[in-house]
Amino acid sequence: MTEPTALKIEHITLPNRYFVAPMAGVTDRPFRQLCKRLGAGYAVSEMVTSRRDLWNSLKTSRRANHEGETEPISVQIAGTDAQMMAEAAAYNVDRGAQIIDINMGCPAKKVCNKWAGSALMQNEPLALDIIEAVVAACAPHRVPVTLKMRTGWSQVERNAVRLALAAESAGVAMVTVHGRTREQGYKGFAEYDTIAAVKAAVRIPVVANGDIDSPQKARDVLRYTNADAIMIGRAAQGRPWIFQEMAHYFQTSEMPQPPLVRDVKQWLLEHLADHYSLYGEYAGMLSARKHIGWAVRQLPGGEAFRDEMNTLQSCQAQVTALAQWLDRLAESNERLPLLTLNESYAN
Repeated sequence: MTEPTALKIEHITLPNRYFVAPMAGVTDRPFRQLCKRLGAGYAVSEMVTSRRDLWNSLKTSRRANHEGETEPISVQIAGTDAQMMAEAAAYNVDRGAQIIDINMGCPAKKVCNKWAGSALMQNEPLALDIIEAVVAACAPHRVPVTLKMRTGWSQVERNAVRLALAAESAGVAMVTVHGRTREQGYKGFAEYDTIAAVKAAVRIPVVANGDIDSPQKARDVLRYTNADAIMIGRAAQGRPWIFQEMAHYFQTSEMPQPPLVRDVKQWLLEHLADHYSLYGEYAGMLSARKHIGWAVRQLPGGEAFRDEMNTLQSCQAQVTALAQWLDRLAESNERLPLLTLNESYAN
């Protein structure tokens, strides 16, 4: 087995083909940086709204923060109006975005009820209007436009191939397909036949997403779909070194040893420091709980520690508790005990 070569999105060369999926409330700048540091070749931001009246909100300003971020910087935008989406693309390009990704994959009700996200797959003319407007807004800046979508709206309406062809004709540089319909949400299992059909139909790069939770699964999906890259979502939560594991496996055909506990401690504490710097003391403490919980949830004593950690009321208390807990774990385990993958890793 040979490691997949670098991939280009138009003129932008990515170092590898292991990508971090955009996830609301997760893939902020600190988490993207952590994943990139641990082997991800590409990471897409949380979706940024196309509503101009929300651009100055604290939530959007944090999502549009790219200070010190490793290039390329990719920003996902969401909305239902072509002109507003074009303006949102230009707004984010002005703030450092080097790639703009259009969200047609989010299944959340609060997004789809407004006909954004994967709901746009039900209205192909509107979807194409949005794509054309965003491409036109980005072209003068040489900023590629990518598209993330699902296989379709429902079991009986899988239109990913048709939409991918239209997107390619409109100038989209890369398409990511999550192997579920909007109807499925995150339930059941991803299917890869539709992703393979999209890859066979278009000439632009195609990225496979959905239920990829191990290097072996990545290998199987790449072989089955002939996709150009894989995108990992929830399998990276609490396990951002999965991208290092991918690279090692494709280079050697062997699974790497689990990371050293002392390395995990350093990665997590550095991530927390970056996280707190973005969100501040109180909001940072609250939002860090999920990241800490994901990291320890399947380790020995992890559930009990998570319950205890969730009662702490300061950033420093979190840092101290996590450092001490990992030090105790290191006394009995030089390397991180092997995780038992389960459905919580379906992305």
